[in-house]
Amino acid sequence: MEKLTQKEEEVMEFIWQLGNAAPKEVLALYEDPKPNINTVATSFQSLERKGYLRHEAEGRGFRYFPLVAQEDYGKSKFKTFVSRYFSGNYKQLISAFVKDENVSREELIELIDDLEK
Repeated sequence: MEKLTQKEEEVMEFIWQLGNAAPKEVLALYEDPKPNINTVATSFQSLERKGYLRHEAEGRGFRYFPLVAQEDYGKSKFKTFVSRYFSGNYKQLISAFVKDENVSREELIELIDDLEK
């Protein structure tokens, strides 16, 4: 999965929220100050080039549909995070999380029970 810029990721999050979208619909979701519509449209084109979107003609414009599920993208980002900050060691990640977030013994037992099911 090709890496996204912060702006591309932001646009994808709006598209996932809407299910499918035209650039004007995504632009409407931005808070002020809104980016230029051309900036948003360029992100759509880049996302399509990278394989995240496909488009269909709709009237005088296009409607874009996600080709990558938000959950799949999140999993990919998580793998990158674990690789970068924990050398790919999930045990270190979980250990850090448990220690730093003060996860209780009961919560850990519940988690282990859930995993064994």
